[in-house]
Amino acid sequence: MTDQATAHSPAADDGELTHRQILTILAGLMSAMFLASLDQTIVSTAIRTIADDLHGLDAQAWVTTAYLMTSTISTPLYGKLSDIYGRKPFFVIGIVVFVFGSLLCSFADSMYTLAAYRGVQGLGAGALMSLSLAIIGDIIPPRDRAKYQGYMLAVFASSSVLGPVIGGFFADHDTILGLDGWRWVFLINVPIGAAALTLVLATLTVKNVRVDHRVDWAGAAAIVVGLVPLLLVAEQGQAWGWSSPAALTCFVVGAAGIGLFLLAEARAGDEALIPLRLFRDRTFAIATAGGVIVGMAMFGGMMTLPLYMQIVHGASPMDSGLMMLPLVLGMMVASIVSGILISRTGRVREFPILGTVLLAVGLFLLWTIDADTSLWLVMTYMLVMGAGLGNCMQPLTLIVQNAVSPREIGVATSSATFFRQVGGTAGVAVFLSILFSRVGDSIRGQLETATADGSLAAGVREGLADPALQQDPAALGILRGLADPATGTAALESVTKDSSVINRLPELVANPFEQGYALSMSEIYLVAGILAVAAAAILALLPRIELRTGSARAEAARDAAAAAPSGVDSEAAAAHRPPRD
Repeated sequence: MTDQATAHSPAADDGELTHRQILTILAGLMSAMFLASLDQTIVSTAIRTIADDLHGLDAQAWVTTAYLMTSTISTPLYGKLSDIYGRKPFFVIGIVVFVFGSLLCSFADSMYTLAAYRGVQGLGAGALMSLSLAIIGDIIPPRDRAKYQGYMLAVFASSSVLGPVIGGFFADHDTILGLDGWRWVFLINVPIGAAALTLVLATLTVKNVRVDHRVDWAGAAAIVVGLVPLLLVAEQGQAWGWSSPAALTCFVVGAAGIGLFLLAEARAGDEALIPLRLFRDRTFAIATAGGVIVGMAMFGGMMTLPLYMQIVHGASPMDSGLMMLPLVLGMMVASIVSGILISRTGRVREFPILGTVLLAVGLFLLWTIDADTSLWLVMTYMLVMGAGLGNCMQPLTLIVQNAVSPREIGVATSSATFFRQVGGTAGVAVFLSILFSRVGDSIRGQLETATADGSLAAGVREGLADPALQQDPAALGILRGLADPATGTAALESVTKDSSVINRLPELVANPFEQGYALSMSEIYLVAGILAVAAAAILALLPRIELRTGSARAEAARDAAAAAPSGVDSEAAAAHRPPRD
């Protein structure tokens, strides 16, 4: 698409793009969205295998939190920079950094080095989804977005189906071409990223008018100082102790950082990384607050489901990924239906309220599960949870974009994404901290019950007499530890480091461990369900919302034309503005 080719088209005259032009741009956006969404499904499916191989299942939170932390912190910076200099250069930078981080991850030799490399990957990921949504907000009117929602859902659907299969395939193989199978989980991003980069360079040709603003570097530095210690203590608080010197130091530094951030943003005014005046708009403030809590409930709940399938039910990484499909199906169907209804009626307020209610119902149902719950029943509960999320995510983004002026689509979208990811990062850190701080006591309780009824002793005798287990040092160590109470604690610690051994134990021995993990996870779903109820209560305060019928790009073009000097042709005035990709 060139300026000459569109200069005299009706779409170009009023700033609106034709259907064909929008599809051309969407091709590049969807390739980058596919890269980001595929990575999430692949890694979540394979993370247990990765952690077991690197002997650090209890350090999984570091890997997840590092990625979410850097992607969260970089998101508003990408949004602000793209508002000033244009979307394309920072979109390209995000892809390049993401692919470089993926390459580093494939060389990790411990869970802590993997966490550091995932942090690099997250710096690129901060641009992919938020800038994709911002560009979509630029070119497609809110009322018409449902027409194109199917294309975007196809990306998430295909990645949700392919991700578990690909991640499971790699995780199930010890080596592929001389490398550990799980390392290909990250290496696969290199060719996919190269294809996405090629498509973005070729198709993302929308021009942006330069906005004369400065970058709020003080705010960016302050937000790092404020968030990193608080997210760190959220992840490590249970292990350190909430009143330990390390925890108290994080609280003090984090609070000081947030205070400095608020001062920096107030001083920066319209130049702020996240302009505080946006929160004077009731719609923006309520939608953002609801998004934070939805992010906590969503990420916290979803991160433990693959672990439940693999640890408790012995599913392979590939099978556990496929078992997540009911969640994906619920999200897709609800998102499509809500998109069509929003486009036809212009009503959007009701959908996130309904979504959070369904999300709460699904999470409370998951609270009831244990090691003996039927997988079909668990997947039914996941379908309800997915239906709730499908009614929340796109409508909340739409509400935020509709609440601000067209020239602030980027900063508003990135701000909303930022706060939702802050909630998600905190949710993952807190919930995984709860899991691994509670699972030891939960397993001990189940072992005491099994000891009292004699089933544990019978299982240990069965295992020690099994010739196959004599060749399995890890399983044999646990059986001997359970036979000798003096070494039982060491057996428990080994299971939290490498959970794969549980599935190789006799059923009578494995069941207390499986039940201990299941009951610890159910506590997470209870807390997440309560958070979803709180989100529903907050979103019920949303005022009546009237969606715009013009795209942000068209409204910006009309504003520019109206602001042109008297007697100067608007097209000529536009020609003197320096374009930015």
